[in-house]
Amino acid sequence: MGANTYDAVIFDNDGVLTTPTEYDVLVQAMQTALENVSEREPTDEHLEELISPSVASLRQVAETHAVEPETLWHAREQAAIAAQRAEITAGRKRLYDDVAALERLAVPQAIVSNNQHETIRNILEHLALDGFEVWYGREPTIQGIQRKKPNAYYLESAIDELGVSNPLYVGDSRVDVTAAEKAGIDAAFIRREHRHEYELPTTPAHEIHSLEGLVDLF
Repeated sequence: MGANTYDAVIFDNDGVLTTPTEYDVLVQAMQTALENVSEREPTDEHLEELISPSVASLRQVAETHAVEPETLWHAREQAAIAAQRAEITAGRKRLYDDVAALERLAVPQAIVSNNQHETIRNILEHLALDGFEVWYGREPTIQGIQRKKPNAYYLESAIDELGVSNPLYVGDSRVDVTAAEKAGIDAAFIRREHRHEYELPTTPAHEIHSLEGLVDLF
């Protein structure tokens, strides 16, 4: 697909529009979640698994702690939302400076993130990030785990809602590139500092080092 035919641009959020949430912050949130629903001491392995679990691994951790998977996941999501909201309001999770380049893109823009829908709402509101016609975060349910990237569900939902046929998806991870492939659209991989040595399973249509690079593509 030719770059000059793109009729919209869709962005991942963490590592693309905003700085990633610090890993230690997420680990502490997982600790809080387990302490809220379980009397058993969580292991480091359980905390790490809860940061980005599959449905199967979530059920395994829940079984170990003798709680329902839905109960554990609800506690996990609420703790993660609260922790990231605190990071946003404290200025530790912030917009990248090059987000200003998006004002020069004369096409519809959207966000599709694996982060919670409420966290994306908090980012849009607290960081005064506007200009996005459509935005999707993961719903805080077990079904949301199944729908997250590399599944193309939310990406395809955004494309349908935008009413476009050839958007470009901008991401900073393997799951972003894979989700774009599954949706049948091009991906632009942004290789920020935290992705300096990062390897991709396939070669995306574009690789950029700043959101300024999108201006040339459009």
